[in-house]
Amino acid sequence: MLPWKRLVRPLVALLLATAVAVVPAATAHAAAPSSGWNNYSCRPSATHPRPVVLVHGTFANSVDNWLSFAPYLVDRGYCVYSLDYGQLPGVPLFNALGPIDKSAGQLQVFVDKVLASTGAAKADLVGHSQGGMMPRYYLKFLGGAAKVNTFVGIAPDNHGTTLDGLTKLLPYFPGAEDLLSAVTPALADQIAGSAFLTKLNAGGDTVPGVHYTVIATKYDEVVTPYRSQFLTGPDVHNVLLQDLCPVDLSEHAAIGLLDRIAFHEAANALDPAHATTTNCASVFS
Repeated sequence: MLPWKRLVRPLVALLLATAVAVVPAATAHAAAPSSGWNNYSCRPSATHPRPVVLVHGTFANSVDNWLSFAPYLVDRGYCVYSLDYGQLPGVPLFNALGPIDKSAGQLQVFVDKVLASTGAAKADLVGHSQGGMMPRYYLKFLGGAAKVNTFVGIAPDNHGTTLDGLTKLLPYFPGAEDLLSAVTPALADQIAGSAFLTKLNAGGDTVPGVHYTVIATKYDEVVTPYRSQFLTGPDVHNVLLQDLCPVDLSEHAAIGLLDRIAFHEAANALDPAHATTTNCASVFS
């Protein structure tokens, strides 16, 4: 093996290990959600007329990412759905690793399925991490803006990540970026400055007709710097979790998996007509 390859492989492994470390142990994919989501007999109510589609993050799946938030929404009367996307051959449970533009095509198909099932004209989207960024490709390039009312990104990597500067080491290892792209395309797509992100953000972060909310935490150790998560546009609400509750210590994984303060703010975005103040007490809501 060439000497540079001996250096590249540990770096790629470190990138993978960093990402894996911030997602929970995978739930058995065959296990059906037990709290009422992905129920295709659900019909949206007058109070919540749009189904909510949940979009998981890198290395996650349609169950483990939403074990807390999906029931939270179901209990509030929403029709809730989640999909798996970005699968790689021979890699079970851990998804969102394939090319992100192809994953956006999977989201397109899934939203159409949900709309056909529920009879709704539009859906709302909530995504965590890559799932808070990937749908922007669907909205911008695949006609999603006509089918989506609100998009909430929780800890999204809208402008990529430096992984606390780790990705800046890649140019020092010839072939590292090519190897990363070949093995796990989605990881390469999420590096700040990637060709994918350059295309996604060219001409503006948002598209007309969609209401955007971004919920970030200053303790995010995966999408760095955390302010790169925020969007710029005429219909954007950027929220820093610690402005809602200064003592909230959630980092990248916890804000999407467990944090009821973030959940409360996401619910406000889905139903602004009935929004209530989000603060530290929202953990009990």
